Amino acid sequence: MSPRDQGAERAAVRGGLVVTAGLCVVEAVGGWLTNSLALLSDAAHMLSDVGALGLTFFALLIGARRASARNTYGHYRAEILAALVNGVVLWVVVFFIVREAWGRLFDPPQVAGAGMMVVAVAGLLVNVFVARRLHGHAHGSLNLRGAYLHVVADLLGSVGAVVASLVILTTGWTLADPLVSMAIAVLILFSSWRLVREAVDVLMEAVPAHVDVEKLQRCLEAVPGTLEVHDLHVWSLTTGHCALSVHAVVDGAVAGDDVLAAMAETCAGVFGIDHVTIQIERTNRRHAEPVH
Repeated sequence: MSPRDQGAERAAVRGGLVVTAGLCVVEAVGGWLTNSLALLSDAAHMLSDVGALGLTFFALLIGARRASARNTYGHYRAEILAALVNGVVLWVVVFFIVREAWGRLFDPPQVAGAGMMVVAVAGLLVNVFVARRLHGHAHGSLNLRGAYLHVVADLLGSVGAVVASLVILTTGWTLADPLVSMAIAVLILFSSWRLVREAVDVLMEAVPAHVDVEKLQRCLEAVPGTLEVHDLHVWSLTTGHCALSVHAVVDGAVAGDDVLAAMAETCAGVFGIDHVTIQIERTNRRHAEPVH
C-alpha cells in the first residue's frame, strides 16, 4: 500500500471546501435576492457538502497529532469516525431525497426548467472541480472517501438535474425530476453502504480486507526457527495503518532477534502491516520470554 501524502490530502480538502462554501454563499444570496426556492434548496444541499468537507479536514488535522500518554496510538481513529458520520449523513440525504421525490410523483409541482438548468450547470462545474481534487486521495483514506462520496453524490445530482431540466424544457414532462432523483438516491445508497461497512470494520477491529489470516500464519510459521504461532490478531488503526500481535514458539536454533526481524519483515513486506508486536516463547524454558 503506497504511503499517504497527508499534506496533499489537506490541500485537496481545503481547496474543495473553499470553492464549495463560495458557491453555497452565492446561491444563498442569489436565492434570497431573486426569491428562488430552487437556488435556496441547492444552497442547502451544498451546505451539507461544506459540513462534510469541514469534518473531513478537521479529522485530518486531529489525526496528524502525535501520540500521547493518554492516546498511545495517536488520533488515527478520528478519520474513521469522520468517515462513519459522513456515510450515515449520506443515508439521511437519501431518505429525504426519496421522500421528496415520492411526494412529487403524485403531485408534481411546476418546475422552471431554464433556472433549474443554470443552477445545475453551475453546481456540476464546481462538483467536477472538487471531485477531481479529491479523487486521487479517495482510495487511500476512508475519511477522504467519505468526503469524495458526498461530492460525487452532488455531482450525480447535478448531472441528473441537467438531464431532467432538458427533458422538462423539451417535453414539459415534470416527472423526470423526481424519477431521476430516485435513481441517484439508489446509487448514493450503494456507494455509501461500503463506506459505512468499512468504517465499522475498523472500529470493531476486524481483520483488514487485504490480509488473509491463514496465509499470514503459514508465512510466520515458515520463518526459520519457528515451531508455531498462536494468539494471532490483526486489525486496522486507520486506513493504511495495520497492527498485529502474535505469540511465536521457537526451538532456539535461531536467535530470537533474528526470528523477530524476519517476521516483522514478512508482515511489512508481504502484508503491509507496519505496527508489529511479537512475543517469542522458547520451548526450553518454563516461562515465556517476551521479545519486542
